[in-house]
Amino acid sequence: MGKEELTLPGFSQNTIQTPIPENTAATDDNVPDGDENLERGNWSSKTEYLLSMIGYAVGLGNVWRFPYLAYKNGGGAFLIPYVIMLAFAGMPLFFLECSFGQFASLGPVAVWKAVPILQGVGITMVLISTSVTIYYNCILAYSLFYLFASFQSPLPWSDCFSWWGADEACSRTSKDPFCNFTLDNGDIEIVNSTWLQANNITCTNGSQIYVPHQGPSEQYWDKVALRRTSSMDETGQIVWYLALCLLLAWLIVGMALSKGIKSSGKVVYFTATFPYVVLIILLVRGATLEGAYKGIEFYIGRQSDISRLSDAEVWKDAATQIFYSLSVAWGGLTALSSYNKFHNNCYTDALIICVINCGTSVFAGFAIFSVLGHMAHIQDKLVSEVAKSGFGLAFIAYPEALAQLPVAPFWSILFFFMLVTLGLDSQFATIETILTALLDQYPKVLQSKRIYLTAGICSIFFFLGLTCVSQAGIYWINIMDHFCGGWGILIAAVVELIGISWIYGVNRFIKDIEMMIGEKSWIFWLWWRLCWFFISPCLLTAILIWSLATFVPPTYGSIPYPTWGIALGWCMIIFCVIWIPIIAVVKIVQAEGSSLFQKIVRSSKPTPDWGPYLKQHRGERYSNKHDFKQTGLAEMAKL
Repeated sequence: MGKEELTLPGFSQNTIQTPIPENTAATDDNVPDGDENLERGNWSSKTEYLLSMIGYAVGLGNVWRFPYLAYKNGGGAFLIPYVIMLAFAGMPLFFLECSFGQFASLGPVAVWKAVPILQGVGITMVLISTSVTIYYNCILAYSLFYLFASFQSPLPWSDCFSWWGADEACSRTSKDPFCNFTLDNGDIEIVNSTWLQANNITCTNGSQIYVPHQGPSEQYWDKVALRRTSSMDETGQIVWYLALCLLLAWLIVGMALSKGIKSSGKVVYFTATFPYVVLIILLVRGATLEGAYKGIEFYIGRQSDISRLSDAEVWKDAATQIFYSLSVAWGGLTALSSYNKFHNNCYTDALIICVINCGTSVFAGFAIFSVLGHMAHIQDKLVSEVAKSGFGLAFIAYPEALAQLPVAPFWSILFFFMLVTLGLDSQFATIETILTALLDQYPKVLQSKRIYLTAGICSIFFFLGLTCVSQAGIYWINIMDHFCGGWGILIAAVVELIGISWIYGVNRFIKDIEMMIGEKSWIFWLWWRLCWFFISPCLLTAILIWSLATFVPPTYGSIPYPTWGIALGWCMIIFCVIWIPIIAVVKIVQAEGSSLFQKIVRSSKPTPDWGPYLKQHRGERYSNKHDFKQTGLAEMAKL
């Protein structure tokens, strides 16, 4: 291992000895596939990187959550806070993470050599991604099950068929209530609405008896797909066909990642583009259906209500949706960008991906609500009565709507295949995040054994996910999503912004970016500097506090969780975020210094080997053209 001594402003020559990886002075002329980084590799093409990032950012939430939030929060008016939150929180964080990973060519844990005291942020991101990836593939298993079930006509959830166990509560239409009717002799008898109409009598207030009712798609979801127990306390058995679908999902992920980005980059040519083809087909078909305009109007038309903008809940929903739909603070953006070539224009990439992601959310709403409008029309219901979010949309409402179309199996196959491809892209990136974090920590040991590492991780996650395909699995998925995919990400994002902007130094970070994309004017950086240093961390902190202050224990439908389930959810999120203070304490204890303040300052300074991964780029970093002044806490260390 060779060493090169470099002199930085504020440091003596004796304090900086930067290790330079051997055999890294390669050029595009003598490296296969144009890689400039022999040890880690690079994306084979810019297109593969963009498609992978789009696939990671564009996921199930764009299809099954955004349309619901839009109609719930004022229709077209919701786009105003949505776009504002994109500008103030989404894009700044997205650009920051892409630049951070690309500059150092390191994943979400190792990249914190820039601010060692906050390396726990990277660990938190990886742990949260690990938790999410376990249950996320179970959602893919649901989608695969419905995909296979769609290869039959009629679709099994199109009616209350006895062969799959539909009971007396199942009905395609709501059942009229019965009445407690008082006879002339004073006796009370239960009568149905037909008898009342024949005798020109109406139910008196309070005498109605409503018969339990489930539509065929809802009962199929509960009784066949999930075989759901009545609560989280009843685990039940593993649903064998969901377990097989889960195994298939992990096999697909493992094979796609067998050669890292070199193999997954080829798969995304299909998985990242196919959902758009399906959404276009569904929109064209939906727009030609009778009653489609009702759904579109409900989604973004006459339901538009500017007055809703005065409601703080609307702004919170907009910020939350932007934050999660762009997949910031999960570690994936840093991991995927770390495989870029050093001089890739990460600024342009960030703008393109953010615009496509948000545009996809809006576009998907038209495809979804045009079909839901048709279903509401033929059932003579309000669109609000058939519109749902999350699992309710993907596996109950939309399948029921598709079942009422001509050639229903074809549309159902298209829809669920789209859900599978949407989920796979996100899963590829999440597993790659975990792999990258491990490979960066143990490159010599694991780099040559990547295929075995990938197989091992996928196998472990498959067995951990079996709980989520038990008869109580949906309760586990719901509570893991509620806790692991929530506050931990917000905490990691706020600390990440503080670490890079306040400790590492926003001016130093800007100089690092300029080394990659070229120098820009101060006007260009004004907006980004304001967002990174002040606006974004304040906004995310406000969202975090608001979310905690308005916390309501999660439920699955109307079914509450047991106390131990809520406690377990809190334990999961605490386990993920507690590494931030733990690692900070460890770094302070290990740092040199005669006082606590000196130890804190030293552990906040970049490590000697921090900087661009390759030798030639390190030379660019410390040339006169790209020299910089110390900023942040490190500026106080003249030791």
